[in-house]
Amino acid sequence: MPIPKDFAAPARISAKGRAFDQIQRWIIDGTIRPGEKLLEAELGESLGVSRTPIREAFQLLEMRGLVAAYPGRETRVTLIEKEDIFKLYSTLAALHALAAEVAAPLVRPEEIERLSALNAEFEQAVVRGQPYGAMEADEQFHNLIVELSDNPYTASFSDSLQVHIRRFKYVFLKQPIDSTQASVDEHLRIIEAFRSGNAAQAREAMRSNLIRPMRELQRLL
Repeated sequence: MPIPKDFAAPARISAKGRAFDQIQRWIIDGTIRPGEKLLEAELGESLGVSRTPIREAFQLLEMRGLVAAYPGRETRVTLIEKEDIFKLYSTLAALHALAAEVAAPLVRPEEIERLSALNAEFEQAVVRGQPYGAMEADEQFHNLIVELSDNPYTASFSDSLQVHIRRFKYVFLKQPIDSTQASVDEHLRIIEAFRSGNAAQAREAMRSNLIRPMRELQRLL
Protein backbone atom coordinates (compact mmCIF):
# COMPACT_ATOMS: atom_id res chain seq x y z
CA MET A 1 0.00 0.00 0.00
CA PRO A 2 1.97 3.08 -1.21
CA ILE A 3 1.78 5.98 1.25
CA PRO A 4 3.03 9.48 0.29
CA LYS A 5 5.95 10.84 2.32
CA ASP A 6 5.37 14.55 1.67
CA PHE A 7 1.87 15.15 3.06
CA ALA A 8 1.27 17.91 5.59
CA ALA A 9 -0.07 16.64 8.90
CA PRO A 10 -2.69 18.95 10.47
CA ALA A 11 -1.74 20.60 13.75
CA ARG A 12 -3.64 20.64 17.06
CA ILE A 13 -5.77 17.60 16.39
CA SER A 14 -6.09 14.26 18.17
CA ALA A 15 -4.25 11.22 16.87
CA LYS A 16 -7.56 9.65 15.91
CA GLY A 17 -8.69 12.82 14.16
CA ARG A 18 -5.41 13.16 12.30
CA ALA A 19 -5.56 9.55 11.16
CA PHE A 20 -9.21 9.84 10.13
CA ASP A 21 -8.73 13.09 8.18
CA GLN A 22 -5.65 11.90 6.31
CA ILE A 23 -6.89 8.41 5.45
CA GLN A 24 -10.21 9.85 4.31
CA ARG A 25 -8.39 12.29 2.05
CA TRP A 26 -6.25 9.53 0.59
CA ILE A 27 -9.38 7.50 -0.13
CA ILE A 28 -11.09 10.49 -1.74
CA ASP A 29 -8.19 11.47 -3.99
CA GLY A 30 -7.43 7.89 -5.00
CA THR A 31 -4.07 7.58 -3.24
CA ILE A 32 -5.59 4.54 -1.54
CA ARG A 33 -7.56 2.77 -4.25
CA PRO A 34 -11.06 1.26 -4.08
CA GLY A 35 -10.86 -2.31 -2.84
CA GLU A 36 -7.38 -1.83 -1.37
CA LYS A 37 -6.56 -3.45 1.93
CA LEU A 38 -5.69 -1.02 4.74
CA LEU A 39 -2.68 -2.00 6.82
CA GLU A 40 -2.74 -0.73 10.41
CA ALA A 41 1.01 -0.95 10.97
CA GLU A 42 1.94 0.82 7.74
CA LEU A 43 -0.58 3.60 8.25
CA GLY A 44 0.40 4.03 11.89
CA GLU A 45 4.06 4.36 10.96
CA SER A 46 3.35 6.85 8.16
CA LEU A 47 1.10 8.99 10.36
CA GLY A 48 3.25 8.72 13.47
CA VAL A 49 0.54 7.21 15.64
CA SER A 50 -0.09 3.87 17.32
CA ARG A 51 -2.48 1.24 16.01
CA THR A 52 -5.26 2.30 18.39
CA PRO A 53 -5.99 5.66 16.65
CA ILE A 54 -5.81 3.86 13.30
CA ARG A 55 -8.43 1.33 14.43
CA GLU A 56 -10.61 4.16 15.77
CA ALA A 57 -10.25 5.99 12.45
CA PHE A 58 -11.28 2.81 10.64
CA GLN A 59 -14.47 2.73 12.72
CA LEU A 60 -15.32 6.31 11.73
CA LEU A 61 -14.53 5.60 8.09
CA GLU A 62 -16.76 2.52 8.18
CA MET A 63 -19.61 4.62 9.59
CA ARG A 64 -19.20 6.90 6.56
CA GLY A 65 -19.22 3.94 4.22
CA LEU A 66 -15.68 4.54 2.98
CA VAL A 67 -14.25 1.26 4.28
CA ALA A 68 -15.62 -2.18 5.02
CA ALA A 69 -14.29 -4.02 8.06
CA TYR A 70 -14.18 -7.79 8.35
CA PRO A 71 -13.46 -8.49 12.05
CA GLY A 72 -10.45 -10.67 12.60
CA ARG A 73 -9.54 -10.53 8.93
CA GLU A 74 -9.06 -7.17 7.21
CA THR A 75 -10.35 -3.70 6.41
CA ARG A 76 -10.70 -2.60 2.78
CA VAL A 77 -11.69 0.59 0.99
CA THR A 78 -15.20 0.28 -0.40
CA LEU A 79 -15.60 0.06 -4.14
CA ILE A 80 -16.97 2.88 -6.27
CA GLU A 81 -20.14 1.55 -7.85
CA LYS A 82 -21.28 3.24 -11.05
CA GLU A 83 -24.95 2.78 -10.17
CA ASP A 84 -24.43 4.91 -7.04
CA ILE A 85 -23.73 8.02 -9.12
CA PHE A 86 -27.42 8.67 -9.83
CA LYS A 87 -28.47 7.95 -6.25
CA LEU A 88 -25.89 10.30 -4.75
CA TYR A 89 -26.05 13.17 -7.22
CA SER A 90 -29.83 13.23 -7.65
CA THR A 91 -30.30 13.38 -3.87
CA LEU A 92 -27.66 16.09 -3.43
CA ALA A 93 -29.14 18.04 -6.35
CA ALA A 94 -32.54 18.06 -4.63
CA LEU A 95 -31.02 19.21 -1.32
CA HIS A 96 -28.88 21.95 -2.84
CA ALA A 97 -31.65 23.14 -5.15
CA LEU A 98 -33.83 23.58 -2.07
CA ALA A 99 -31.01 25.40 -0.28
CA ALA A 100 -30.54 27.78 -3.23
CA GLU A 101 -34.27 28.46 -3.44
CA VAL A 102 -34.49 29.27 0.27
CA ALA A 103 -31.28 31.33 0.30
CA ALA A 104 -32.10 33.47 -2.77
CA PRO A 105 -34.31 36.06 -0.98
CA LEU A 106 -32.06 36.06 2.10
CA VAL A 107 -28.58 36.45 0.64
CA ARG A 108 -26.79 39.75 1.29
CA PRO A 109 -24.49 41.63 -1.12
CA GLU A 110 -21.34 40.71 0.79
CA GLU A 111 -22.31 37.03 0.65
CA ILE A 112 -22.85 37.29 -3.10
CA GLU A 113 -19.36 38.75 -3.40
CA ARG A 114 -17.98 35.84 -1.38
CA LEU A 115 -19.66 33.42 -3.77
CA SER A 116 -18.14 35.29 -6.71
CA ALA A 117 -14.70 35.06 -5.11
CA LEU A 118 -15.07 31.32 -4.53
CA ASN A 119 -16.14 30.81 -8.13
CA ALA A 120 -13.07 32.75 -9.27
CA GLU A 121 -10.88 30.46 -7.12
CA PHE A 122 -12.63 27.47 -8.66
CA GLU A 123 -12.02 28.74 -12.19
CA GLN A 124 -8.34 29.44 -11.46
CA ALA A 125 -7.85 25.92 -10.11
CA VAL A 126 -9.54 24.48 -13.21
CA VAL A 127 -7.34 26.51 -15.56
CA ARG A 128 -4.19 25.52 -13.65
CA GLY A 129 -5.12 21.85 -13.73
CA GLN A 130 -5.45 21.55 -9.94
CA PRO A 131 -8.32 19.07 -9.47
CA TYR A 132 -8.22 18.91 -5.68
CA GLY A 133 -8.09 22.69 -5.36
CA ALA A 134 -11.00 22.99 -7.78
CA MET A 135 -12.98 20.43 -5.83
CA GLU A 136 -12.42 22.28 -2.55
CA ALA A 137 -13.40 25.67 -4.01
CA ASP A 138 -16.50 24.13 -5.58
CA GLU A 139 -17.51 22.56 -2.28
CA GLN A 140 -16.98 25.84 -0.43
CA PHE A 141 -19.25 27.55 -2.97
CA HIS A 142 -22.01 24.99 -2.47
CA ASN A 143 -21.55 24.75 1.30
CA LEU A 144 -21.88 28.51 1.67
CA ILE A 145 -25.23 28.38 -0.10
CA VAL A 146 -26.34 25.52 2.17
CA GLU A 147 -25.22 27.59 5.17
CA LEU A 148 -27.18 30.61 3.91
CA SER A 149 -30.34 28.49 3.71
CA ASP A 150 -30.10 28.13 7.52
CA ASN A 151 -31.30 24.52 7.64
CA PRO A 152 -29.13 22.21 9.78
CA TYR A 153 -30.81 19.11 8.37
CA THR A 154 -29.89 20.07 4.82
CA ALA A 155 -26.32 20.72 5.98
CA SER A 156 -26.04 17.37 7.78
CA PHE A 157 -27.39 15.28 4.90
CA SER A 158 -25.35 17.28 2.39
CA ASP A 159 -22.11 16.60 4.26
CA SER A 160 -22.81 12.87 4.40
CA LEU A 161 -23.49 12.69 0.66
CA GLN A 162 -20.50 14.81 -0.28
CA VAL A 163 -18.12 12.39 1.41
CA HIS A 164 -18.93 9.86 -1.31
CA ILE A 165 -19.46 12.33 -4.13
CA ARG A 166 -15.95 13.69 -3.57
CA ARG A 167 -14.58 10.39 -4.80
CA PHE A 168 -16.55 10.63 -8.04
CA LYS A 169 -15.91 14.35 -8.35
CA TYR A 170 -12.17 13.90 -8.08
CA VAL A 171 -12.26 11.53 -11.06
CA PHE A 172 -14.41 14.03 -12.97
CA LEU A 173 -12.14 17.01 -12.27
CA LYS A 174 -9.15 15.08 -13.58
CA GLN A 175 -10.73 15.14 -17.03
CA PRO A 176 -9.84 17.80 -19.65
CA ILE A 177 -10.49 21.35 -18.46
CA ASP A 178 -13.26 21.99 -21.00
CA SER A 179 -15.38 19.45 -19.12
CA THR A 180 -15.45 21.58 -15.96
CA GLN A 181 -15.66 25.09 -17.44
CA ALA A 182 -19.40 24.52 -17.60
CA SER A 183 -19.49 24.45 -13.80
CA VAL A 184 -17.94 27.93 -13.66
CA ASP A 185 -20.69 29.26 -15.94
CA GLU A 186 -23.39 27.50 -13.93
CA HIS A 187 -22.08 29.08 -10.75
CA LEU A 188 -22.38 32.48 -12.44
CA ARG A 189 -26.03 31.78 -13.23
CA ILE A 190 -26.66 30.89 -9.58
CA ILE A 191 -24.97 34.12 -8.49
CA GLU A 192 -27.05 36.17 -10.94
CA ALA A 193 -30.21 34.54 -9.61
CA PHE A 194 -29.16 35.59 -6.11
CA ARG A 195 -28.48 39.15 -7.27
CA SER A 196 -32.01 39.40 -8.62
CA GLY A 197 -33.56 37.47 -5.72
CA ASN A 198 -35.05 34.94 -8.15
CA ALA A 199 -35.63 31.83 -6.06
CA ALA A 200 -36.97 29.69 -8.93
CA GLN A 201 -34.01 30.54 -11.15
CA ALA A 202 -31.56 29.82 -8.34
CA ARG A 203 -33.20 26.45 -7.72
CA GLU A 204 -33.03 25.38 -11.37
CA ALA A 205 -29.48 26.66 -11.89
CA MET A 206 -28.30 24.77 -8.83
CA ARG A 207 -30.04 21.59 -9.91
CA SER A 208 -28.43 21.80 -13.36
CA ASN A 209 -25.03 22.37 -11.78
CA LEU A 210 -25.23 18.95 -10.12
CA ILE A 211 -27.19 16.93 -12.67
CA ARG A 212 -24.81 17.76 -15.56
CA PRO A 213 -21.66 16.41 -13.85
CA MET A 214 -23.67 13.36 -12.80
CA ARG A 215 -24.34 12.60 -16.46
CA GLU A 216 -20.71 13.32 -17.35
CA LEU A 217 -19.53 10.87 -14.71
CA GLN A 218 -21.93 8.21 -15.91
CA ARG A 219 -20.31 8.44 -19.34
CA LEU A 220 -16.75 8.51 -18.00
CA LEU A 221 -16.91 5.61 -15.56
